[in-house]
Parts: sequence; C-alpha cells; structure tokens
Amino acid sequence: MGKGRVAIAAIMAVATLGALGTAVSPLAAQHRERINPFAMGLLEEHNRARADVGVPRLEWSNRLAREAHEWAQHLARQGRMIHANREQRGGAGENLWMGHAGYYGPDVMVGGFVNERQHFRNGTFPQVSRTGNWRDVGHYTQVIWRGTREVGCAVARGQTNDFLVCRYFPAGNVYNQTVF
Repeated sequence: MGKGRVAIAAIMAVATLGALGTAVSPLAAQHRERINPFAMGLLEEHNRARADVGVPRLEWSNRLAREAHEWAQHLARQGRMIHANREQRGGAGENLWMGHAGYYGPDVMVGGFVNERQHFRNGTFPQVSRTGNWRDVGHYTQVIWRGTREVGCAVARGQTNDFLVCRYFPAGNVYNQTVF
C-alpha cells in the first residue's frame, strides 16, 4: 500500500480528530496523542496559505469534521461533487475536492484550493478575481477569509475517487465584505 493510500486510510478511520498550531485549544491539547496526522496535514496546509497573507491561523473543529465526513460519504456514494445547501451545512462554508482514490495527500488536496490564488486580487467580495468571476477564486478566498476561525475536513472513498469536504466557520465569501 503506497504512502497516499495509507494516509487516506488513516483519515477515513479517524476523520474527525486533529489540531495543529501554536494556539491549540485546551480540548485539542488534551487529545494531542490522538491527533490524526492526515487531518493535521490538512489543517497545516490551510494555515500555511493563511500565513502567506497574514491572517490568523484556523483551529480544527471536530464538529465541522464530523459534518464534513457525513457529506463526503454522501458524495462518495453519489460518485460526483455537489455542494451541500446552506441549511445542510448549518451556515458553514464548504470547499470540495475530488481525485483518484489513494493517490493524493493534504498538500495536493488543499493545494487545489490554494492554486486559485493566481487569479485572486484582494478586494470586496465578489470583486476579487482578475478574471471577473469570483468562482475562479472562491475556494481560495474561503481558505484565507479573515473572519473564518475553524475548519474541519474529511475524506471518503468512492468507487474510483476520493472526496474531500472541508467545512469552515464562520463562512467566508460574504458579499460586500473584504477577504482580508
């Protein structure tokens, strides 16, 4: 079993645990020995992108990760990506990623969101894309949205693809607000 397959198996087994960062919540510190390395990698990739633009680090949310896990399983059963509606997300923001099962780590998965920065221009949402279409940067802006404080992610395996769901609270991409 390759390195990517082991990492995916680890996150699928314990999809809701993990925390990382200099400011660790008391609950996360209490459970540090149970932190899932794959989940930590997802969080660190988010925080690396946030550090690049000077916004505060995100904390891991087990609640968001559990909700993301439920939706990721739904997507895996459906075999296609579709965003949960606002009610299903409980008002949280959401990023989705899909790739061939077992081959990708946190760097590539979150990197898919972060790579949208090539089209990003800081400003008031939705006027934040050099292309004129905010959807070209919407995953990235959610990752770096200054007001977002928590993230929780999960991966589920479909027939041929892994489905990553990340949930964010408070949600970003709010009309007439600045990204950071």
